[in-house]
Amino acid sequence: MTGGAPEPRPSEARLRLLATATRIFYAEGIHSVGVDRIIAEAKVTRATFYRHFPSKDDLILAYLREIHGMERGRVEAALAADPSPAGALLAIAGSIAESIQSSGFRGCAFLNAAAEYPDPNHPVHQEVIGHRQWFLDTLTALMAQVHEETAGPAARHFVMLRDGAMAAGCLFDPALVSETFLRGVEGLLDINSERQSAQSHR
Repeated sequence: MTGGAPEPRPSEARLRLLATATRIFYAEGIHSVGVDRIIAEAKVTRATFYRHFPSKDDLILAYLREIHGMERGRVEAALAADPSPAGALLAIAGSIAESIQSSGFRGCAFLNAAAEYPDPNHPVHQEVIGHRQWFLDTLTALMAQVHEETAGPAARHFVMLRDGAMAAGCLFDPALVSETFLRGVEGLLDINSERQSAQSHR
């Protein structure tokens, strides 16, 4: 990357609009929330809104990228906290369990968005798929260090456990759901660690 002027800091109005949209979209859904309400709660003018976000879809994409950034930050923190692959995977699972038990939890923002935008060609749906591919790729790389031959299926298994826990966490006791999810991930890691150990002793 060549040197140059740093990127300008986003304006306070844009940050306020994005924070407002993030809060309301996650709590109440995307289709049910109109631009007028976001403008009113963010305390900006309509002209200011459209200067930063030419359409509601642009705001929705910014919202999903904001959530992606938050989730990526949590994964990177887990990797920094425990560099061992199994430890990092358990730390990622722990972060997910913590979010399930947090106040105002309403499931996975990306699965919720996918339910509202089922068309696979819609930019919102594609943003969801991009996020999920990043998460799967991250898990696959870590699982490959636990047992390379089964990394793909193991990572997909982790994602399915996560998706189920995120859905169930809205409907049942979040503490029990989190415990069940964590035990499932621990079992998955135990099985693949044993496979690796058996393979290395052949």
